[in-house]
Formats: sequence, C-alpha cells, structure tokens
Amino acid sequence: MRHRVKTRKLSRKPAHRVAMMRNMAAAIIEHERIETTVTKAKAMRPMVEKLVTLSKEKNLHNFRRALALLGNNRQATQKLFDVLGPRFKERPGGYTRILKQNNYRLGDNTQLAYFEFVERSEKEVEVEAVAAE
Repeated sequence: MRHRVKTRKLSRKPAHRVAMMRNMAAAIIEHERIETTVTKAKAMRPMVEKLVTLSKEKNLHNFRRALALLGNNRQATQKLFDVLGPRFKERPGGYTRILKQNNYRLGDNTQLAYFEFVERSEKEVEVEAVAAE
C-alpha cells in the first residue's frame, strides 16, 4: 500500500534527486517553460509553487530561504523575486501547469510534458511563436 508516501524517488539517490530538483527549478524560473517527463514535472510542482509563494512577499528572510532551496543560484532567485513574485501577487496559488504531449521519448518511451507558468511573459510567448514557424 502507498499510504502516506510523499516523495517520488525518481530512481535516484537522495543527493542526485535534490540536485536535479534544484537544477530543474532554476531552469523553469529562468526560461518559464521546460520540457521534461510527466513524472518529473509532477515531482517539481510543489517545490516551484512554494518558491513562487515565498517570492510574493519580498524580504531578506524569504530571499535567503529561496536562495537555499535553489542551491545558491542567485540569478534564478533574483528573477523569482523581481519578475515572478510581482506577476503572481494577486493569485492565491496554482502558478504552474503541466501540459502532456502526444510524443514519447526515444529510448525509454516515456511520456513528455511541458512544465510552465500559467501567466507567461509576452516576450517568451512571442519567441516560441517565431521559433515554431
């Protein structure tokens, strides 16, 4: 039975799993949209949601907490507090979404998904529209 099992192990040792989560959280903050597996996106969602909630109230304590969660990635933390925090100031939660794709990864045939913020910047959307053409 799976009662009260919180963590998704993702077939990794704890140190590797923590490092992967930090790197993926920094990537979604910097790019606002990443392509990953559905399972990794589901495992990432609570961490990213907590980071955005921290960034809504800008103070030194929250900045240091976010910096620690992101593994001292100052660039991602700065964007989190300067751009994403004000953007989601009025939203009570649900900052991210997981869009499943119809294609599967070659090699292990796992389903891929886009993990993105609900309200993305106009610039990011325009860049992807041009790239798609």
